[in-house]
Amino acid sequence: MRLRHVCLVGSALLAFAVLAPEAIADSAPGSTTAGGATAPAVTTQIGATGATGAIGATGATGATGPSVGVGTTDVSSTPTLTPTPLTSPPLSPIVLGKHQSPDYVYHGPVYVEMSSGAIEPYVPHTKVASVSGGTIAGIPTGAVPHLVVPGMRAEIVHGLAAAPENAPPVVQRIIWAANKIIGRPYVFGGGHKSFISRGYDCSGTVSFALHGGRLLKTPLDSGQFMDWGHSGQGQWLTILTNPGHAYLDVAGLRLDTSAADDPSNEQGPRWRPLRPANSGYQIRHPAGL
Repeated sequence: MRLRHVCLVGSALLAFAVLAPEAIADSAPGSTTAGGATAPAVTTQIGATGATGAIGATGATGATGPSVGVGTTDVSSTPTLTPTPLTSPPLSPIVLGKHQSPDYVYHGPVYVEMSSGAIEPYVPHTKVASVSGGTIAGIPTGAVPHLVVPGMRAEIVHGLAAAPENAPPVVQRIIWAANKIIGRPYVFGGGHKSFISRGYDCSGTVSFALHGGRLLKTPLDSGQFMDWGHSGQGQWLTILTNPGHAYLDVAGLRLDTSAADDPSNEQGPRWRPLRPANSGYQIRHPAGL
């Protein structure tokens, strides 16, 4: 009886010893038990997270939205339109118009630029001599005023030239500088040894004006002006020159020592109307003007 009991206990222990390794093996990774099925569950969750990331990528695609711009679409359609070309202002005239009179006298508004830079209405303070067809100024009694008129055309005001307010500063300086020698006598060679002279000849007058605009450091004669600057008519300034004479057209006025085509019939540096023609002269202009 006791021996049978011992055999039963031993058989049980032997069975446990045989089955235990299989149980331990079943719990190891890669088994097909419930424990092994857990890993695929986790893998499925990670995969779901990856799908979420794909949605994020779709959001990044939304960043291409700026390329869908109305402006871009409109630009692509512009070739069907005819663009408006940019045009430069008309060249300042160097010939008197057919319906313009050399006797014309300006009666529009005139202003003066003060030393402070302020613009005030102009009240003449110069000695004025009346002549046929208008007026010319004598030697100013005080500082020569910086006269200004509206628009893009210079005007003769009591013999002095009023610079157009829309002209570049260099053009205004040239006009105001030339006003300082208006009424001086004609002197052959005047203004060539020095810009300061009691009188001026034709090229000396032109040189003085250009020097006032800081375009010329030393005086030139009429022959030298034939190679100065650029060929052709300028936007604001045109020098008309040949071996024997030179004069300057600036903003629609003529600065000349010759009384040709001028009702004043006065010699020496003066502002004059444009000539009906300029035959026999080379036409030059400074760069950019």
